[in-house]
Amino acid sequence: MDGSSNTGHRTALRRLRQVMAGTGSAQDRLNEIVKIVAAEMAAEVCSIYVQRAGDILELFATQGLNPDSVHVTRLQLGEGLVGTVALTAEPLNLPDAQAHPNFSYRPETGEEVFASLLGVPVIRGGRVRGVLVIQNGDKRTYADEEEEALQIIAVVIAEIIASGNLVTADEKAQLGGGRSFRSSRHAGLAINSGLAVGQAVLHTPNVSIRQMFADDTETEHERLRESMATMHAAIDELLASSRLRADGEHRDVLDSYRRFAEDRGWLRRIREGIDGGLTADAAVQQVREDTVARMRSVSDPYLRERLSDLEDVAIRLMQHLGGGVEQHDLPDDIVLVARNLGPAELLDYDTTRVRALVTEEGGATSHVSIIARALGIPVVAKIDGLMKSVDPGDPIIVDGDNGQIFVRPTESVQTILTDTLKAREQRRSLYASMRGLKTVTRNGVPISLNINCGMLADMQWLSETGADSVGLFRTEIPFMVRSTFPDFEQQTRIYSDVLAQADGKPVQFRTLDIGGDKQLP
Repeated sequence: MDGSSNTGHRTALRRLRQVMAGTGSAQDRLNEIVKIVAAEMAAEVCSIYVQRAGDILELFATQGLNPDSVHVTRLQLGEGLVGTVALTAEPLNLPDAQAHPNFSYRPETGEEVFASLLGVPVIRGGRVRGVLVIQNGDKRTYADEEEEALQIIAVVIAEIIASGNLVTADEKAQLGGGRSFRSSRHAGLAINSGLAVGQAVLHTPNVSIRQMFADDTETEHERLRESMATMHAAIDELLASSRLRADGEHRDVLDSYRRFAEDRGWLRRIREGIDGGLTADAAVQQVREDTVARMRSVSDPYLRERLSDLEDVAIRLMQHLGGGVEQHDLPDDIVLVARNLGPAELLDYDTTRVRALVTEEGGATSHVSIIARALGIPVVAKIDGLMKSVDPGDPIIVDGDNGQIFVRPTESVQTILTDTLKAREQRRSLYASMRGLKTVTRNGVPISLNINCGMLADMQWLSETGADSVGLFRTEIPFMVRSTFPDFEQQTRIYSDVLAQADGKPVQFRTLDIGGDKQLP
């Protein structure tokens, strides 16, 4: 791309800054943006599609297409090239758009005379909110710099869509979904056992961006460097001050998380955003939104966990750029409710007050589950529609044994489960008193009681239950929770620590069992 094109992109960002500072309506701003982008990026067409209820993409503004098609042209999610961009959350850069198998001709737009197309998703909150498109009559492949510039502009449009009144209040309610005040039961996946009662605290780590465009690029790079240093120091302090044991898989998870905060590829993409004219905050947000969108399309559990860690680090960096991690006045009986959660995010809370953790995503080997297990916190994961079903402060009963939660439980349910909780504590006390007794049948035949383990944190149950041995230690778990295979020395340390915790009792190590749902790095 030549220097004049690069200058045009910077001019476009300066003009967009003026539009954002203006007093016009959200629709007026979109109308101005398509004119600016078309002029400064030498595009014959610039169009903005906004997602509406029912997975509909509606043309909200255009420069170059038939103006009568605005608010008339609508596409289903996945329909046409615009729908494909929205569905995949990935850009499309096509020299001959009409030759693409997903091309859908809409005669009211008059777009048949335009050959090339570049479309990028407009993403906010990890979800596609619309699509930004430019088109030209000649067949050409748009340069990488043009694609990056359009993605930066899409960040601005995402803010307008989120904060403006582009759709009616009724439709916003339809998009958001109403919440019920009735008692409800939700089934999920039992991760960490235990019963807990508490108040819902919704983990919604969205950070507002005060300024989108940089006044001075070097100043933003310096802000990034300073905030990175502050974040690294804060993470180290957080990990050192947590009430976790000094050894175990949870420490490997936290060490892996610390390395993610220094990922060079991730930092390079942020710096490129700053070089493109964004503030450090906006550049981090752009990379974060891309990460979340990719995470939603990835089925591999290992890759999803890595992307989840990157999202967590991005949120933490944005908080430091904005002045630091916020501390909230929270209840003493917290049931933490989240779409997903990073290991350090859990440690941001006073874990002595966290009674349970429930999530929409995650699994048994997710990093936060491992940390929660080490802290003795019950966890239920994979609860569909969780965030739409719970309000802050809602009373929740978490049944970690059976993988279910009760939101706003009725008085009868509260009584039953509270009695169950009391009975369980009484049984634990009874079992503790019997721990040293020999296990024999009535006719004197000895019975061996063994436990299963997969992590060092599980070994505490060997002494607490009075079991005779570890009948099965799942050796694949220490592999699954790391970002790389443990080497010979690390494996030696793992098994030595397990045997030390066993305190002379036998341990049967199972040969590495992988495949199916057990994915290794």
